[in-house]
Parts: sequence; structure tokens; C-alpha cells
Amino acid sequence: MKSILSGMRVIEAAAFVAAPLGGMTLAQMGADVIRIDALGGGLDHKRWPVTKDDVSLFWCGLNKSKRSVALDLSQPEAREIAMALITAPGEDAGMLLTNFPARGWLDHDKLKARRNDLIQLTVQGDRHGGSAVDYTINSRVGIPYITGDERGAATHEAVNHVLPAWDLVTGQMAAVGLLAAERHRLKTGQGQHVKLPLEDVALATVSHLGLIAEAQLGQQRERHGNELFGAFGRDFTTSDGERLIVVGLTLKQWQSICEAMDLTDAVQALGERLGLNLDLEGHRFQARKELGALVRAWMDRHTFEQAAAALTKQGACWGRYQTLTQLVTQDEACSTANPMFRTIDQPGVGPYLAAALPLNFSAMERIPASVAPTLGQHTGEVLFELLGVTQAQYGAMCDRGVVGR
Repeated sequence: MKSILSGMRVIEAAAFVAAPLGGMTLAQMGADVIRIDALGGGLDHKRWPVTKDDVSLFWCGLNKSKRSVALDLSQPEAREIAMALITAPGEDAGMLLTNFPARGWLDHDKLKARRNDLIQLTVQGDRHGGSAVDYTINSRVGIPYITGDERGAATHEAVNHVLPAWDLVTGQMAAVGLLAAERHRLKTGQGQHVKLPLEDVALATVSHLGLIAEAQLGQQRERHGNELFGAFGRDFTTSDGERLIVVGLTLKQWQSICEAMDLTDAVQALGERLGLNLDLEGHRFQARKELGALVRAWMDRHTFEQAAAALTKQGACWGRYQTLTQLVTQDEACSTANPMFRTIDQPGVGPYLAAALPLNFSAMERIPASVAPTLGQHTGEVLFELLGVTQAQYGAMCDRGVVGR
């Protein structure tokens, strides 16, 4: 199938989330992304969650649509093969994505000596090359102290979250960085070494969101539990025990909530009593407790079905709280009714629902979700295609333990 990145080749040497996600993003746009894997699997080959047979669903999920070459990288011959793959000829090749230290067979200067227009993107922990992961970066930028119940502020309780936000942003930036560097190479013929520190991604993000400026101005952000900061939004429970969230960020969203719950007059009276203009999102945040009481009283009188019908009729912004199990068993959006999804038969796992690229290009059909490779599955074909290795030579390499069969 013709795709937006057809013809592009990227070599990936990576583990965990950010760099593999960047590679998978490119692969799902049609690039030929070839992983260099260690014999027996790398650092994240058994990362949880796993099946009952200890097959990593994490690894399978982040390596869909790629090819895998397995090498014993402790051997000089295998490292030579890896460097040859990275610097193999091709106008749309010569691109490396890694989150391993840029030394040894990943040393940029050594690789550049073989291919002068090489593009290498290295995901780092911090800008000095030190070790860091999403969770240590998150603690450093202060997010655990503005997350959680407001009562935790008194005890300085730290609240970690389970979503690796900085890894996810970094993965997407890695894909963008490679594409930008490739555009530069197309215009100038020059390669380059792009460095992307996870720490800087987090710092840039909290800066973009105004959190750094807020702190510099002496405005310590407080914890607000499930309250949406700066506007009105929070969770409520209906009369039959279902939980949902309503959000009135924009004026239209807020008016839709008021109309659905017949609260327009009560809200106007509340604003007059408090001396606030509740058409303004910041004033709605100031009155969040009083507004929350009005909405809660309405929810107490309505079932989930009634609340959902009223909110939907007015075009309100709301959502239902559900477990992951409910998501995959009850939500049509997380099913093959959504063209992003299809059921794949992953070796070692079996059939399960897998997502393709969320982007929809009008000029290209979406590439369907595809399985992750088994470890070293494409070793022979890649060495033949890129390095001209014969079947006899490949067999001899296998016998020496240099490559995986």
C-alpha cells in the first residue's frame, strides 16, 4: 500500500517508550523501521504487562509494523553489521533513532565517517546525557505536588500518576525531529546529530503551559483534586451510582450544561450573590464549590441514562468514567467499528485489538494496524536486502552465533 512515508528507512536501536514510540509512529506512516535487537531480547523485551506465557504486551504494542534484526552485539562482527545497516546506501535511508548512549557502535562520529549525510536522533535522559526516566523527570518538574486531593498539600504528599506523559510527548517529538532533519538534508545534503533530552521535553511543556511563569510570579499552584483548574469541570455521581465528568471550559460548553440541567436562572442568581460574572471561566473556577453543589443536586435526581440524554441533547461536553475492561467490552470507539482499530493475530499472544496511526491523511489510505515482529524475524531478509549477504554467509553467521536465525 502506498503511504505517506513510503521509501523512507530508519534503523532503530531503542528500548522502553519514547524512542520505540517514535519509530512506530514513522512505521505506521509507511517508513521501513528496522529494529536492531539483542539476541534473546533487549532491556524491555519482558516489560509488563505480559501474558500468562510471559510475552510482553508492552513490547508488542510499541513495535508494531517494524522489522527486527537480532545480533549478538557483544561480538565485533555483529557490531560491524549494525553499523553497516545504519549507514547502508539509499537516498531515503541513513537515519538512526536511538535512546542508547551515543558511543561504541552508536558513536555519531564513527557512523558519520561511513556516511557523511547520516541523521542520528538520540533520546537522552537529561541534556548532559545522564540517566532519567519519565517518573524521575515528573518528580523534578513538580507535577506530583499539584496532583491529587487538596488535603494532601498540608502533608506535602507526592502523588505520582501512571501515564508516562513525558515519554509520550518525547516519542512524538522524536518522529518530528527525524522528519525535520530529513527535510533539511533534502535541501542541503547535510546530515546531523539531533539530541532530544527527556528532561527538556518536560521543562518545555510546563513552560508552554504557563506553570513556570506562574511559579516565577509567586503564585504557587495548589492541588484541586478532580476540579478542572481555571474553569468549571469535575466528576459527579448520578442517582444510580454511575460516575461522569462535565466540563464547562468555554462559554458555549458552560451554557450547554446550564440548559441541560435547567440551571440558567439559579446560576445567574448565584453570580449576582457572589459578585462574579459566571460567563467567565476564571470566575466559574472561583465559584466551583457553589456551582458544584447545584450540579450535584441535579445529578442526585437523575439516573445516568437521563443525565446522558439531557447533556447530549444540548451538546454539552461530558464523559463517562469507565474501567479499561468496560472500554474494550462496551465502548464502540474502542472496537473495529472505529477504522483506526483492527484485530491482529500477534505471534505469542493471539488475536487482540490493535490501533493504527491516529492521523488521517486525505491523500493516502490509513495503513492498517500490523503485528510486531518476533525477535530477529527479519534478520536474514534485511541482511540480504541491505548488505547483500548470501544464504551461505548468513548460515555461517548463525553458526558463529553472530546473528539470530
